[in-house]
Amino acid sequence: MFSFRLKMYFLIIIMFAIIYAFASMLAYSLFGVQNLTFYLALSFFFLFIQYMVGPKLVEWSMRIKYVEPRDYPELHRMVDELSIKANIPKPRVGISQVQLPNAFAFGRWKKDGRVCVTEGILMLLSPDELKAVLGHEISHLKNRDVLTITLLSVIPLILYRIGWHLLYFRGGSRNRDSGYTALIGLAAFIFYFITNLLVLYASRIREYFADRGSINLGNSPQHMATALYKLVYGSARLPKESLREVEGLKAFFVNDPSRGLREIRDLKALDMDKSGTIDYNELLAIRTKTLKLSFADKMLEVLSTHPNMLKRIKQLSNF
Repeated sequence: MFSFRLKMYFLIIIMFAIIYAFASMLAYSLFGVQNLTFYLALSFFFLFIQYMVGPKLVEWSMRIKYVEPRDYPELHRMVDELSIKANIPKPRVGISQVQLPNAFAFGRWKKDGRVCVTEGILMLLSPDELKAVLGHEISHLKNRDVLTITLLSVIPLILYRIGWHLLYFRGGSRNRDSGYTALIGLAAFIFYFITNLLVLYASRIREYFADRGSINLGNSPQHMATALYKLVYGSARLPKESLREVEGLKAFFVNDPSRGLREIRDLKALDMDKSGTIDYNELLAIRTKTLKLSFADKMLEVLSTHPNMLKRIKQLSNF
């Protein structure tokens, strides 16, 4: 896990180095600090609006109803216990009125945290498995993952706006620097694509951190692994229409529901006794195996907010 932490720090340095390089180049050679400041301010303004309005959009999209302890005492008890262990304020607890089995956490800051579960997950997981998933979401709040990914997401946004401006405004001018300006604009678009991939990579690293965080909060690796297995199964059996309903919010979820059909084929092989769970011995078995992912699986992971599920469960086996 220390290697993941180093990768995260290195990634953050790379991301901000890229935007700093473009900012310095533009400030020095093109239109000065004033115009650059405008685009930086505009990008951060849009990000701030997204950050502030985002929770309301999630609540509306996922049809969330916040519940009291008297309505869901066991759910509140788990969140209470995990919040105390994580040393964060207790988040609001909500039920999402969708059948897709999953859970998610969001909020602007720690005191504004919300942890929500869908109606589907309550009917699918055992109490221990549900608690492991809640520990994963509490860890996201503890680590300020929403803020981290939001701040990193501003970098592709800035590069996109720089590239768009240079190619469609400055790049079309008749001055002697127009070719150089257009070249910088094209480079900004290329790095916009690269930094988008880096943001996805950061999101995958945060999922590994949250899995480890759930274990640190007292949940067993086999319960977390089984919960992931069941969530993949639950996603795979749903009609495509149900998955499209939450397509724009899958980055919030414990797993990527759109990959359920593909992942369930791999995970079934881990369940050697066909019990519907991944127990201690089955986790030990995958720990000693060398994973061989196809090229398609590797490319799918590169373009995803979540790690490949086999790699994720193998990582759990190390705990």
